Amino acid sequence: MATLSDIGVAAAINILSAFAFFLAFAILRIQPLNDRVYFPKWYLKGLRCSPLANGAFVSKFVNLDFRSYARFLNWMPAALQMPEPELIDHAGLDSAVYLRIYLLGLKIFVPIAFLAFTIMVPVNWTNNTLEHSGLTFSDIDKLSISNIPNGSLRFWTHLIMAYAFTFWTCYVLKREYEIVASMRLHFLASEQRRPDQFTVLVKNVPPDPDESISELVEHFFLVNHPEHYLSHQVVYNANKLSELVNEKKKIQNWLDYYQNKYERNPSKRPLLKMGFLGLWGESVDAVDFYTAKTERLSRDISLEREKITSNPKSIMAAAFVSFKTRWGAAVCAQTQQCRNPTIWLTEWAPEPRDVYWENLSIPFVFLTIRRLIVAVAFFFLTFFFVIPIAIVQSLANIESIEKALPFLKPIIEVKVIKSFIQGFLPGIALKIFLLFLPTILMIMSKFEGFISLSALERRSASRYYFFQFINVFLGSIITGTAFQQLNNFIHQSTNEIPKTIGASIPMKATFFITYIMVDGWAGVAAEILRLKPLIIYHLKNFFLVKTEKDREEAMDPGTIGFNTGEPQIQLYFLLGLVYAIVTPILLPFIIVFFALAFVVFRYQIINVYNQEYESAAAYWPDVHLRIIVALIISQLLLMGLLSTKEAASSTPLLITLPVLTIWFHRFCKGRYEPAFVRNPLQEAMMKDTLERAREPNLNLKGFLQNAYIHPVFKSADDDKIDVVMEEWEEEPSLIATKRTSKRSTPLSSKHGRSSFSSPEANKERSKT
Repeated sequence: MATLSDIGVAAAINILSAFAFFLAFAILRIQPLNDRVYFPKWYLKGLRCSPLANGAFVSKFVNLDFRSYARFLNWMPAALQMPEPELIDHAGLDSAVYLRIYLLGLKIFVPIAFLAFTIMVPVNWTNNTLEHSGLTFSDIDKLSISNIPNGSLRFWTHLIMAYAFTFWTCYVLKREYEIVASMRLHFLASEQRRPDQFTVLVKNVPPDPDESISELVEHFFLVNHPEHYLSHQVVYNANKLSELVNEKKKIQNWLDYYQNKYERNPSKRPLLKMGFLGLWGESVDAVDFYTAKTERLSRDISLEREKITSNPKSIMAAAFVSFKTRWGAAVCAQTQQCRNPTIWLTEWAPEPRDVYWENLSIPFVFLTIRRLIVAVAFFFLTFFFVIPIAIVQSLANIESIEKALPFLKPIIEVKVIKSFIQGFLPGIALKIFLLFLPTILMIMSKFEGFISLSALERRSASRYYFFQFINVFLGSIITGTAFQQLNNFIHQSTNEIPKTIGASIPMKATFFITYIMVDGWAGVAAEILRLKPLIIYHLKNFFLVKTEKDREEAMDPGTIGFNTGEPQIQLYFLLGLVYAIVTPILLPFIIVFFALAFVVFRYQIINVYNQEYESAAAYWPDVHLRIIVALIISQLLLMGLLSTKEAASSTPLLITLPVLTIWFHRFCKGRYEPAFVRNPLQEAMMKDTLERAREPNLNLKGFLQNAYIHPVFKSADDDKIDVVMEEWEEEPSLIATKRTSKRSTPLSSKHGRSSFSSPEANKERSKT
């Protein structure tokens, strides 16, 4: 079992690693050559100039101001200087609220840690229960609830602290929910005009034998929203065209590389081998080969674009419908459009940057099947991952395995090796196992058919959190307990096993401490170093860059990565709330993580990250819910633990805590969540009224015209765009229809009768 000295060695290793990362970052970021790597956001905003453009030759590449090296930590206070309102203007509300999650962790755990160390740690420490128990334990375990004798009156201290921690956590959550909801409403009311404020996505448009999708959409909204409908853009299945465009970009990069290579050495034409991976085979001229390939792809793109715009089957049963006012869009997005609730489904359109175009081509009827397949796949992925977790736990409790493998004991008992294995290796091994998980979960989310990047990230984050709860948290406790108390399980009666598990749960704090130091300390420090983007940028800059535009495209500012970052934060909330009562020694490590991560990510958001979209903090209800779940889990685990410690009299009092927490969540959900899922009509009308007063001659149609065109069409020639944009011509004053069947029969069409049952529709049908 890991001792205090082992944890000290692990802490020293991770502190030194973090310091090394910070030192390397401090040196690399002030080098002119790396300026675009560590300040890309300012370049993208056009507010920073390259230091390579002027100065002496050497100073263009190396910082010769030696005084700047002495101030290598000045980026930390600089990251804290920008006020939050300015940060919102600079990076958006999503980024600013994301930082508040770290502040929320500090607000919750700093007071909890103070109470825990002043009250509970002395209560736990002043016992000698573990010394007479026969269990495998460490010095750290003496600080835990496991060191309290069964049936002791000291458990009332833990019960009272559980109530105090719950009430404090709920109070902070309520205040934060209130603040974020207010920030969101203020942001939506004050932000500049955006296309998604006027646009609704309509899905599952019913087919009609007499009209095309475009004509049907226009007819439906002119009839049912005659005063507010403006225009629409049908959705094309352009996935194949998108693949061709992406392939052309890759081929163009290779062509640029070989052209640059030839320009550096005009006496020798670059050659390319046509065999496997370019290792053997016939040699051809690389420039000519990629030039021909680029020209062929250009022709294929042109043909595919022509095929899409001329083939009615390329049009999906969905469209982006724009309205003359925000009020009109809000009414349409938040109401049922048809008597049949499965057709003409409307929702707020994602902002254009947020649209995930590939999934718009998935037929609506396939979405349920896809989500069922993903649910089954995720189940197997989650529960089969227990095997590598068990392997990691065997490393964390290696002394308990020595009895099974005694020949390793001389090696393991070497102090340095033992400290490294128990204090550092388990956390690294677990992080390696989790390395490819976010990519797998994102692929699953894309397969499910979500149509916005924000929805993809939120779904992926939910699955990542559940996965970590089952495998990293429960898996580590269960498998760790099995390894750690292996000898006791073998030699004790069956009715004693629950007590052994109950006493062993708090002992897993030593493993989680090492994981927090590896992932939360060294991992966060590694994030700011940006080693991968640094290497890739210089490779692209050397081999591919010809112009300033190429150099700008070579930058990789990255994003917050909500689908991976937020579930990791939630794991620390879970660990902190669970172990605050049972093993408070974990809390300082979590507090250091939240403080360090807040500074690092604030710097990254100000200088580096370029968020792909803006959802106005629509993810906050998920953040709140997951902390509530963590709080309830901590209460249930404490209840189970005390039941094994012969403190059953406290169980009735503990049962009320989950009930009160669930009631609190329902209160917050009803009071604050509507601000995140619905747009108040009052706010929409206010913005419309102000806009009409300030800009009476606004050409809204011109503003919206290109917003929801598929990106692959925006690079097309003007005549191609005209074909795609034909739906945006001025709407007709007469609602025309091609339903010739209605002239000869009173029967309604298969899908359309209930949709056009208004008096205006009947009047216009009589005209036809």
